[in-house]
Amino acid sequence: MFLPPRLLRRLRLPRTWIALGVLAPIGMLVVSGLMLLDLRRDAWDKADQTSLNLLQVIERDIARNIEIIDLTLRAVVDNLKAPGVAEATPQLRQLILFDRAATARDLGAMLVIDENGDSIVDAAGWPPRRVNYADREYFQAHKADPDLGLHISKPLVSRLLKTYVVVLSRRIDKPDGSFGGLVIGSLKLSYFSSLLDQIGLGQDGAINIYLRDGTRLMRYPYNEDDIGINISGTPNFDRFVREGRGSFVGVSVRDRVERHYAFARIGHWPLLLNVALSTREIEAAWRAKALVITVVVVVLCGLTSLLSLLYGRDLRRRALLQAELARLSRTDVLTGLPNRRRFEQVFDRAWRQAGRTGKPLALLAVDADHFKRCNDRYGHAVGDEVLRRLARCLSASVHRPDDIVARIGGEEFVVLLPGTDVAGGLRIAGKIHEAVATLSVQAAGIAAGAVTVSIGLAVGPAAGEAACDDLYRRADAALYAAKRAGRNCTRSGAIDLETPPVTLRLAGL
Repeated sequence: MFLPPRLLRRLRLPRTWIALGVLAPIGMLVVSGLMLLDLRRDAWDKADQTSLNLLQVIERDIARNIEIIDLTLRAVVDNLKAPGVAEATPQLRQLILFDRAATARDLGAMLVIDENGDSIVDAAGWPPRRVNYADREYFQAHKADPDLGLHISKPLVSRLLKTYVVVLSRRIDKPDGSFGGLVIGSLKLSYFSSLLDQIGLGQDGAINIYLRDGTRLMRYPYNEDDIGINISGTPNFDRFVREGRGSFVGVSVRDRVERHYAFARIGHWPLLLNVALSTREIEAAWRAKALVITVVVVVLCGLTSLLSLLYGRDLRRRALLQAELARLSRTDVLTGLPNRRRFEQVFDRAWRQAGRTGKPLALLAVDADHFKRCNDRYGHAVGDEVLRRLARCLSASVHRPDDIVARIGGEEFVVLLPGTDVAGGLRIAGKIHEAVATLSVQAAGIAAGAVTVSIGLAVGPAAGEAACDDLYRRADAALYAAKRAGRNCTRSGAIDLETPPVTLRLAGL
């Protein structure tokens, strides 16, 4: 086959074959990667559809049973208002009130309770089982709110059945509208467990039913310790309440397992249902396929590209090592700010430039107050997080390209502000105090305002100062003056213009 002379010359170049040896495996990896992404998307689509189907089936079953019990409660309330019921014998009244009573394996007691909390009519027969419910939360709620409607209680142990139940209740009004008692029906928690036990969700899968206030009614797999736990205020539950229906991936506050949550509100009742599948198990089958495909592709690509990559490996490693060493020599590893060495280089140049131009040079020495206590109380990991966030507060307080924030050791930082006088330095110090006042580490219980800093300000070049070290010593002395002044404040020393010392303290800190 005839090839153009220019193409033939290019094919003879070593770099051409190196490029081909690299591009061919890259093409194979791209195609394989797209295939794996498509397979992963299919796994997630299947999991999402499975969750939604389960959610719909469970939601309908629970909503239907609650609807049946509620209709029974409504019927009892209506029957109480029927003519002649009040005058009927107790046995006849029991038959009239509960002639349409729901019957189900997991339905517990169904009673009429008077305004004092005493049971007066029992769906199970005559005479009624005597028990008082005046101390129950649902009794007090209906008594206080005549418009409460159907109330679904938190899980509780039935005084009649001696097992966990959820009580559904409706208020009975007297002819004058005053509180006349309740009609209640209890639903055993065994109903929920029998409904969910036949569903296979994998080892880390879970199904939860919550009241809208965050109280857990049931969890599958069942664990009695989980019943009645309130998780309101957690990110996952807040999203359930806020969105009402949907799906997302989140981490469980119970066991820190990442799951795919499909959730919905059950009917128009104050109940929330979610089906949670472990993301690890969702991708388990996909990972097995991905592993086989990846191994095959990597082996083929490795055989193709090995010789090409050997040639450039040493050069790349040397360049990366040099770049990393250069970066580490200038950067504080913990905070990502310039380190002391980098600061001294910039400080020396800024000092000499200030001497040439006659413009002021401001230096802020910043130190975290009582930082040793923080480390002792919360540990060094939390202390490191405080330093990282403090570094972000300092960086957010300056915006000019020539300004520099550096960490020079421990909890001590410096802020160099070329072309800035005392007033400008105090203004930046105030911004730093304001930013630090918002610093918090919620995971460790460190609230906003708990972390404060002391700041020493010096502006030069001052008369008699021959080197930048003199300005630094003056800023450091002002910092210790701020510490002695009570901390959480800025102390400014005098400069060559005979400006008097100034103390800046934020109100309320």
